[in-house]
Amino acid sequence: MLTPSPRTLATAARTLAALALAAAAAFTAPATANATTAAATRAATPAAANATAATHVETDYADPVTALPPISRPDTKHCTVTAMQHDFANSYGQPFTGTLTPPADCAGPWNKVVLDWSGSVAGRQYDRLAGVWIGGAEVLRTSTPEPDPSGISWHVDQDLTPFVPLLRTAQPLVVDLGNIVNDTYTGIYHMTLTVTYYQADRAHPAAATADQVLPVSQSSTAAGWWTLSKGQTASTALRFPRNLTGAKLQVYARGGGCEEFWYSNVPDDVAAAHPDWGMCGGGTYREVQVLVDGRPAGTVQPFPAIYTGGISPLLWRPIPGIDAFRTQPYQVDLTPFAGTLTDGAAHTVTIVPPAGISDGWTVDGSLFLDTDPLLAQTSGAVTTDTVTADPKVTTTEAAQADGSELITAGATRDWTVAGYVNTSHGRIDTRIDHHGDYRNSDTLSQQGQVQVTSQRDSGWTVTSTDRDGRGPHQQQRSTWSYPLDVTSTYVPSATGYLVRGQVTVARDLTEEGRRGEGRWLPQAGSSDHLTAQGVLERQNGQTVQADGSATEQYVGTVDGGCYDHLLSADHGYLTLDRVTTSSAPGNRGACG
Repeated sequence: MLTPSPRTLATAARTLAALALAAAAAFTAPATANATTAAATRAATPAAANATAATHVETDYADPVTALPPISRPDTKHCTVTAMQHDFANSYGQPFTGTLTPPADCAGPWNKVVLDWSGSVAGRQYDRLAGVWIGGAEVLRTSTPEPDPSGISWHVDQDLTPFVPLLRTAQPLVVDLGNIVNDTYTGIYHMTLTVTYYQADRAHPAAATADQVLPVSQSSTAAGWWTLSKGQTASTALRFPRNLTGAKLQVYARGGGCEEFWYSNVPDDVAAAHPDWGMCGGGTYREVQVLVDGRPAGTVQPFPAIYTGGISPLLWRPIPGIDAFRTQPYQVDLTPFAGTLTDGAAHTVTIVPPAGISDGWTVDGSLFLDTDPLLAQTSGAVTTDTVTADPKVTTTEAAQADGSELITAGATRDWTVAGYVNTSHGRIDTRIDHHGDYRNSDTLSQQGQVQVTSQRDSGWTVTSTDRDGRGPHQQQRSTWSYPLDVTSTYVPSATGYLVRGQVTVARDLTEEGRRGEGRWLPQAGSSDHLTAQGVLERQNGQTVQADGSATEQYVGTVDGGCYDHLLSADHGYLTLDRVTTSSAPGNRGACG
């Protein structure tokens, strides 16, 4: 990502990614694409070649494409503002800065606001982390694809509607994409950022949003994220509205360097015992914590995102890993603390990266606040808080009969936070129950040259709300599941090396609701599954293998309907691009 990983496998993969590849050989089967989506990709196949060749050397590949649904847009009057056109070359510590001003011809109210992030790059370059801030709030986190010699282009869209409270007035705009250009790494990222404002009308009412957005970041005029090492935390002192009734924190968190591959990191004693294996320490369990005035307030377990240069770059051409382009933030509901934040004094919100990390984590956040328009000041208290600072993680290490080493880790995370707020409508009680279950097994063989990782991370969060005893309480339940299986191989030789990787990863999410003790009803959900494999081999200064294939399928609810997008790719080009849409029965968010 920002710098090459010190892990032996990752270093080899990134080194090869930066080299000019030999002339391309290619398969002859034509790509097939759904007519409605083919325009979004470079559907042309490379020049015909011997399809039965035992090895393949890929040079160019299709423009990157993901199976994620595009952000839906209403058919209303709209205005587009070009907020940035900028080339990121030697840009570390030199973000783009400007001002985002809402257009006079679309002054609102708005039904939706959408950000479009478009880029192109050619030559050689690493994948790079990027972020966009409006008024100090991080509204997009993304990363870049690694280019081919001929050049690629790509596009990411993001729904900015939750940030409408910030967008009504002119705000500082900051875009950070740290990059290095020299004789070896020649790729310059040519980026354009636009924001489109869709006016509300009778058929498309003004969007319902929080009353205020309060950034939890370092700066409103520079890149607002923190990059934290072991033992560091990110704290911001904030003054909250005195009539606060609810607060939800959106958290971005991602590892860099060794922490890009945290799911395959080994315990510190194993890394120390085998320094020549090039393994990263810290173990595999990762958890991001949130504190309010130093008091534990909630936790999230991060998704194992893999950048487009991770493990082997050939895995991700042209289908990037889940979360590589449109990074999904996590949510921690701080409403149980709302009644304690209304005294007008400064209160500290702290984001704590995972304990025991071996490299940096980049974190940031935004608070979405609700207020009481009929009351000058609300009040309340926290009644229950069982979040502990130290998760209970169990790790075992065992030598196997075949000479390999098996490392397992497990953790179960259960906590409850509850509190109340006295409002103009009476007392509102909020209780949050959280359960997480984590298991990881890691097998190392051939002196660390072969590593097989299997991880299962799942859980749920239930938010219960009671309004002064009036009527049955309401509950929302969110579930997540992040299964991951990775096999990575690095085989050095006297004349070169071989890097091979296979990845199967998924992100399954659901949202359900109920009243009282009634039946849980599905409201929204998504299932994003990706399988990829890639191989890179260099011998005697020449690339003799460079190939990959992948399949991604996303199924989820979009605007009350179901969206199913299936992608397949081989030799760097799409072989299948199929989109199916349908109406969800009863508009209950049930797809499947």
